[in-house]
Amino acid sequence: MFVESTASTAEIETRLAFATRVAEVAGRRLSGLRASGRWTDEAMLGDVGDQAADGYLQGALQARWGDDGILSEETVDAPERLQRPWTWVVDPLDGTKEYSQGRHDWAVHVGIAFQGRIVAGAVAMPAIGRVAAGRCTTGGTATLAGTGGDWPTAFARDAGPGAGRLRFVVSRSHTPEIVQKVAAALGDAEQIPCGSVGFKVGMLLFGKADVYVHKKGLKEWDTGAPEAIARACGFAVCRLDGREHRYNQADPRNDEIVVCRPWLRDRLLAAIAAARA
Repeated sequence: MFVESTASTAEIETRLAFATRVAEVAGRRLSGLRASGRWTDEAMLGDVGDQAADGYLQGALQARWGDDGILSEETVDAPERLQRPWTWVVDPLDGTKEYSQGRHDWAVHVGIAFQGRIVAGAVAMPAIGRVAAGRCTTGGTATLAGTGGDWPTAFARDAGPGAGRLRFVVSRSHTPEIVQKVAAALGDAEQIPCGSVGFKVGMLLFGKADVYVHKKGLKEWDTGAPEAIARACGFAVCRLDGREHRYNQADPRNDEIVVCRPWLRDRLLAAIAAARA
C-alpha cells in the first residue's frame, strides 16, 4: 500500500461513500438507457451512454465537491485540476463497446486522487449487479455490494500458489504481444478475454483470474478506481517495471498496468523484463 498521505481517513471515507453512491446511480441510469431500446445503432448507443453518464457525474461532483479537480474521459480537460490536492478520476462508461453490444463486462469508474496518488475508488458493474469500492491508504478496506445472479457477493480470499495454470485476463480486442509472451513464459497461462479495465480487475477480485497485464493506450481514468480497489484487497499493482502510477498528471496517459496476486509479483515482473529485453 502507499505511504499514508496527509489526507485524513475521514476525508477519504467521506469521498469514497459519495463515489460509491454516484457510480451505482450512473450505472443504473446506463442500464436503463440500454434497456429502453431507443437506440438500435451500437455507435449511437455508446455515444449516448458516454455523454449521459458523464453529464450526471460531472453535475454531482461539481455540486458536492466544487473545490476538487475532475479528470474525466468524456469532458475537455480543465488544467486547474493540477493545482487541486483532490482530483476525481472518472471514466463514466469503461467498456463502451461492450455496453453497446449488450454484454455484461462494462463498468463505471469513480476514482479519488490526493496529491498525485490514488487513494480510493468505486467501480460499478451494473450488468451483474455489483459495486466494488476500496480505500488503499494505510489500514485500507474494500467492500463489494450487490446480490443475485451467479456472481460472487464477497471478494475471494487468496489461497496462495496453486498447482493449476495461471489465468490471465486480457483485452477482447487489443492484447499486446508482450502479454502473449509473458503468458507463455509462465507455464502457458490460460487467457480470458474481457472488456473494461474495471471488470478485468473485478475478475481477479472475484477469484476468476490471477493476473492482468496491459501495455497500450491506458489513461488515468482507466486504471485509477480499479487500482484503488485492487490495492485495498491486497493485490500488487504497478507499472511493467515495478514503479507505481502517479495520478492527476498533466499528461494523463498511464499506458501500462500490472495487477496480480502479491505472491506472484516478483516472478511476473521478471517474466515481463525478459519479454521486453
